[in-house]
Amino acid sequence: MGNSANKYRAKLGRTVCAVALVATLAGCANVSKIKTGSIPTGNKPISEMNSSELSRFEGKYASAYKANPKDKAVGINYATLLRMTGRDDQALAVMQQVAIHHPTDRDVLASYGKAQASAGQLEAALGTIQRAQTPDQPDWKLLSAEGAILDQLGKSNEARRFYRKALDMVPGEPSVLSNLGMSYLLSGDLPTAENYLKQAVGKPGADSRVRQNLALVVGLQGRFEEAEQIAKAELSREQAKANVAYLRSMMAQQNAWAKLKDKKS
Repeated sequence: MGNSANKYRAKLGRTVCAVALVATLAGCANVSKIKTGSIPTGNKPISEMNSSELSRFEGKYASAYKANPKDKAVGINYATLLRMTGRDDQALAVMQQVAIHHPTDRDVLASYGKAQASAGQLEAALGTIQRAQTPDQPDWKLLSAEGAILDQLGKSNEARRFYRKALDMVPGEPSVLSNLGMSYLLSGDLPTAENYLKQAVGKPGADSRVRQNLALVVGLQGRFEEAEQIAKAELSREQAKANVAYLRSMMAQQNAWAKLKDKKS
């Protein structure tokens, strides 16, 4: 695939993320259920909060971070909230400060790498994630994160090797299966993407983001009613309809997938 096709795929990938954002505000990144520091959030992880909940907790975390920018958990969660609300540059600035105080902490480096990737600093993000990894005690979440960055760099085959290494450590892990499915989506192989996402949805621990990724892949194949049914399983009727309507609009206005296939051929 040529450079112009890689650029188009990256653009399409960002559009794919935007579709998911309509319903979940979670983006395409795999946000871990990290500890919430001194701010209780109940039983709901940050990655599954709706827009009003995100706004409420963002203010609390902003105050907590200002009071103590060295607090690892507060800094990571605050940066996660900022990324989920589209403030990628600010999230990166927060994680830069946290990393100064915790330069060898794997959780901090992983979140720093995600912030770099969200801000478009993909090569730097890859280096940060690799620095967080330890070959003698590899972390499957970092393997999956490295795969996600490689996918964004257009290195799909290499990315999938990392996903499969992660799956060797945690067989059937839904977040990794979901990332693997989205990897095939970005390379235009929608049936394979759907297969992995269906596997992911059927595993214990699959969250809303995994189900919305499946709805997205089904919708991209033109099966909008089926996609809406999948989305409705966890979203309100209005959210599900908005998600599918956005997808229909994107495909109608840009004919995006046909363009991608043309570029590949």
